[in-house]
Amino acid sequence: MINENNSHSIQGFDCLGLDKLLLQALDKSGYTTPTPIQSELIPHLLAGCDVIGQAQTGTGKTAAFALPLLNNLILGKKAKAQVLVLAPTRELAIQVSQSFEKYGKALPGLKVVPLYGGQEYSSQLRHLKNGVHVIVGTPGRVMDHIRRGSLVLSTITSFVLDEADEMLKMGFLEDVEWILEQLPVEKNIALFSATMPGSIRRIAKTHLHNPVEITARKNTVSAPRIRQQYVITNGQRAKNIAIERILEAEQFDGMLIFVRTKVNTVELAERLASLGYSCGPLNGDIPQNQRLRMVDQLKSGKLDIVIATDVAARGLDVERISHVINYDVPFDSEAYTHRIGRTGRAGRSGNAILFLHPREKRMLPSMERETGGKISQMTLPTISDINARRIESFKDSLTASLKGDCSFFNELIEKYCLDTDIPPHQVAAALAKMMHEKTPLLLQEQPDPKPSKVSIKQGKEGSTRKKEIRRNPKDTQPESGMERYRIELGETHGVKPGNIVGAIANEADIDSRHIGRISIFDNYSTVDLPYGMPLDILRVLQKTRIFDKTMHIHKETITLPDQDQGENRNKKKKPKKTSATGKRNKGGTFHRSPQKSMAG
Repeated sequence: MINENNSHSIQGFDCLGLDKLLLQALDKSGYTTPTPIQSELIPHLLAGCDVIGQAQTGTGKTAAFALPLLNNLILGKKAKAQVLVLAPTRELAIQVSQSFEKYGKALPGLKVVPLYGGQEYSSQLRHLKNGVHVIVGTPGRVMDHIRRGSLVLSTITSFVLDEADEMLKMGFLEDVEWILEQLPVEKNIALFSATMPGSIRRIAKTHLHNPVEITARKNTVSAPRIRQQYVITNGQRAKNIAIERILEAEQFDGMLIFVRTKVNTVELAERLASLGYSCGPLNGDIPQNQRLRMVDQLKSGKLDIVIATDVAARGLDVERISHVINYDVPFDSEAYTHRIGRTGRAGRSGNAILFLHPREKRMLPSMERETGGKISQMTLPTISDINARRIESFKDSLTASLKGDCSFFNELIEKYCLDTDIPPHQVAAALAKMMHEKTPLLLQEQPDPKPSKVSIKQGKEGSTRKKEIRRNPKDTQPESGMERYRIELGETHGVKPGNIVGAIANEADIDSRHIGRISIFDNYSTVDLPYGMPLDILRVLQKTRIFDKTMHIHKETITLPDQDQGENRNKKKKPKKTSATGKRNKGGTFHRSPQKSMAG
């Protein structure tokens, strides 16, 4: 492999050897200076080399492969598939396909199609039949089209594997390798991944020929553009007070609020809508066409606030998002960086606000290291501050209204005052009161919520009080912020880690990186999930099926007297370990390395 040291610097896109039509599109989009990974990779892809880009979101990697691949396209009368891009999620597939269309807008007859689950086959089949140049898809749907014969790969000259490590986490690696085996021998490959685990390295060694390897510098340039703040919120009521005061006090254009579960998106959207805000939920249960429509409404200004889960918001790119609020704390600093990266885009400034429980303050240093920026404590506006703002806003509304034609109402009020002998200022006051009968202009002072106390009832002296302890593989405890659950399906049922990750990620809308340790036994399995799983989500998972068999998931607990049970625990049969890559060791069990959790 060739390692590039990012030593040289290029001033503009016009120095990279790109076609004039592409440069025109970039200029119209406001892009003038390439990022480091674009400067390094574009010349190699233009030359037809295989490349490996170790890059995180926000480094400009999409343009790094889209621009040179568009440049190398052969645009004839009959479009033929020449570029295939694999993405782990449908949101990212849509975003990448839109980027190809934007950069190639000036190319005559360019045809790009995204292929992903949740969309009807008829539209995709029609596009493929009519001919396309660039295909961007998720592994499952791409495999379906290959097997149907609707996607022919014989003309593919370039293949891109985007976010390969995410493919690994979601259990798609076998699918990716199958697709790679169907491609022509003569092709160039671009592989992108934020991290490079052994299995990704193995794919690169097997399928890439003498690749150029470039590691993008850690992207901390967004920190100066994004003001990062945190608010201490001890309990649900404190969160609700905080979000309402922030919405009152902050001047925002578009806002994205991150919550943990699908149910939370709906509940918070309903709450904010009742307060008069234009908002909507975005989660994995919402049909794809409705999700796309909601994103378009956010872009156009018909919606101002979207409440989303991590999974649903992955790949979301809306320039007018001025604020990102982490209503529920992310599970790790990488997820935090991805979330706040939804604002401060296209050179704009942005604001990121994080709600933290007091015990979660320890997460701040790692988040600051990840983003390269300081996260300062935010002082919430008081009731008096908000009331003062409301009064000023009311005055501004009066001033704006007086600039219009008020002649009809002026005559009406004058006549009313003459008939009733009531002074005009009293009539104006009565009208203002009428306006705010349902929604008072001023808020009432209320005490801030006090920290909740936790009380533990002690049993009577000499009692055999019982306590709950968790049974864990290898006598280990789950990571901080995680709980262990048992699934009544195991190796005898043919269950693999990817099946468990996929089922939970799809049904609970939990990002796969937040699914922790997995151990597979003969007749059952265990998995570590984020602490405090809502009951309604658990009920959904209990009915979720793998290979047409119900998971019957439940929290793994046993009840023992409050006494030393060490001897019994030592006799417990332990699962045999395997490597973190998912390959079974001699015992036949699987052990998935726990993901780091930040959830206190």
